Amino acid sequence: MHGQPRRPKKPEDGAAAAAKAAKLRDLQAQVLHNHHTSTYTEEALGLSFKLLEINPEAYTAWNYRKLALRHNLKELSEPEAIKSVVDAELRVVEAALRANPKSYGAWYHRKWLLNQRLTPVDSKREFGLLDKLLKVDARNFHGWNYRRFLAKFMGVPEEDELKYTMVKICDNFSNYSAWHNRSILLSNLLVQQSKGFESKQKIFKEEFDLVTQALFTDPSDQSGWFYHLWLLAQTSSPENPQLIASWPCNDAKLSIFPISKSDDLNMVSSSSSICCYSLKDRIVPIVLYFDEPVKGLNSSNVKLNSDLVIGKDIQWRPLSVTDSGHSNCWVTYLEISNKKCSSPQQFSVEVGIPCSDDMVSRSGSPCTSPVHFTFTIELSNSNDKPQDIDLFHEPISWNCSESFRSDGNPSCVAFDQLNISNTVVQENSKWHLEGLSDQIDLFRELPDENSKFAKLTLARLLLACAAIKSRGNSLIERKGYCEEAVGLFSDLINLDPSHKRYYEDERSLVIMDQLTCDMRTFMKYCSVQVKSNSAPLNHVQLCRLSLTCIGFTERMLWVQMLDLSHNSLRSVEGLEALQQLACLNISNNQISSFTSLEPLTKIVSLKALDLSFNQIGAHPIDTTRYICSSPFSHKGEPCEEAFEACRKKNIDVEDFWDAILFFKSVKLVQLDIKGNAVADKDDFRTVVTTLSASLKWLDGTCVH
Repeated sequence: MHGQPRRPKKPEDGAAAAAKAAKLRDLQAQVLHNHHTSTYTEEALGLSFKLLEINPEAYTAWNYRKLALRHNLKELSEPEAIKSVVDAELRVVEAALRANPKSYGAWYHRKWLLNQRLTPVDSKREFGLLDKLLKVDARNFHGWNYRRFLAKFMGVPEEDELKYTMVKICDNFSNYSAWHNRSILLSNLLVQQSKGFESKQKIFKEEFDLVTQALFTDPSDQSGWFYHLWLLAQTSSPENPQLIASWPCNDAKLSIFPISKSDDLNMVSSSSSICCYSLKDRIVPIVLYFDEPVKGLNSSNVKLNSDLVIGKDIQWRPLSVTDSGHSNCWVTYLEISNKKCSSPQQFSVEVGIPCSDDMVSRSGSPCTSPVHFTFTIELSNSNDKPQDIDLFHEPISWNCSESFRSDGNPSCVAFDQLNISNTVVQENSKWHLEGLSDQIDLFRELPDENSKFAKLTLARLLLACAAIKSRGNSLIERKGYCEEAVGLFSDLINLDPSHKRYYEDERSLVIMDQLTCDMRTFMKYCSVQVKSNSAPLNHVQLCRLSLTCIGFTERMLWVQMLDLSHNSLRSVEGLEALQQLACLNISNNQISSFTSLEPLTKIVSLKALDLSFNQIGAHPIDTTRYICSSPFSHKGEPCEEAFEACRKKNIDVEDFWDAILFFKSVKLVQLDIKGNAVADKDDFRTVVTTLSASLKWLDGTCVH
């Protein structure tokens, strides 16, 4: 319970605990026996009651009582008799809650009992119970959760419940649960456009004023800061999800050119076409990137029209690492089945996304901004030989002077790829920006300069303003916000070292934003790299920038060669959006496991990967290995074939299961992994070569 110190144990406590445990084991044995024999007598129910008084978390005892209640009610028909049984069951729950006010089983049993609707609910009794509970522990989230259930069950207006949260906050503004309940109620009232809640601008201004009073009263209290963070998210985010980037971009022309050593390289870079390396395999990925995670994309709400012959039905899939179904980035793959013809042919592809109630964000907001874009695919004639375009006839060196020739800037960079109307964005964002600017001025005056919460909130406010400025194309003005935010995160790293990694990640995102937010800045890191007998590659080099994570990949969907070496990356999440990426260098970073490379398995075009001098296999207990579940509990999955192939070569798959899962899912031609502890293990090279049939080069030497 909050605010209750633990008392030191006394010598006699050990004997009492042993006696309690013995009694508990005896009661559990008897209750399980009655449960198995379906014995529902009054004496048997009394034993389950005694057990729940001692241990309210005995879930089997609660389930037993549910079965007993249903059984015994069959013999009753009089309303008074039924009411007596229900009241007795409610008293059992109350006794359990006195023993443990945070018992999941007890609260769930009470909800279940009310949902049976066996007798009219005494609302005065139920709310009275909650009042007593919340007087003892005002932040008991079980009690607040039950109050939300009860208010909905009894039809209590949400406006009344909102007033109740205000009462509890006035009693103690350090009440996390009251602030949380307030955010839930406000969200519902604003969505429903209830009377007095039609204007978000008015409501959020009042809420900012309310929470600011709490923050300035006690800047060290965390509850108000969390509520302020929620308000900030509501104020800075667009009301509806929008498509902000795509690959291919509008009016793009995709093709692949076979290049011999005698070809004029300048002719390639001056071409109006964008080189699409995956066209070698007659596959074209289409990537849609939204400003917030959405779900519900399918062939019925994303219209695709083309005179190409498509091999399979169009299926849109999310590229998020989680399985929530929501993702910022969605992809489909056009498998072109057209036969080769005597002359080059161009085919138009139209992508249309109308307003759809099926495509929704996590908050349930639908996509209301229709988008349409068109691109062209040029297929080579029968005399061309795309199969001769071999990027890996010799190992790639990331020292571009050795194996590549730099040939100007990429031709396919487009920061406003879909030309979404800025007028609508600016109208929707105007009042957001005004409110955020007021908050920034206010927090700059906060007297406690060493408050980590104040610095973090100010940084978030600055970045929210920067995001709105980005949507309005005020790129120069937004740079000042980003630079100040970087300084604040650097201060926080020193001020709050226990959360250093979080601040480093946030700072890295701001740095990525700064580097990629406008054409002039980003072009300093971009080039076109041309290798003899291969197609040109759009190259981006972001080395030695102290990056710990990757962001704003929606601005790099066209990148085919990416150098992120000599940073401090611990994750590659976000790179899965780069479906044209063929070569990736993440050497000299802090990657510690193959499971942290899982996003790379979703990039179908990835052929060259440099992992050298990371930390894979260096930690005896590497918790990041268990981000994904062990495959041994899923024998029916396709990974079993890969495990069996390794077992046939006497490889201990338990030592390499994460490596097996990774290498079975990628089709690499070149891999560099020297300088990692795992590379020195016996059988590791065998694992790689067994699972990577397409591999030509391993650590600079020919595999075959």
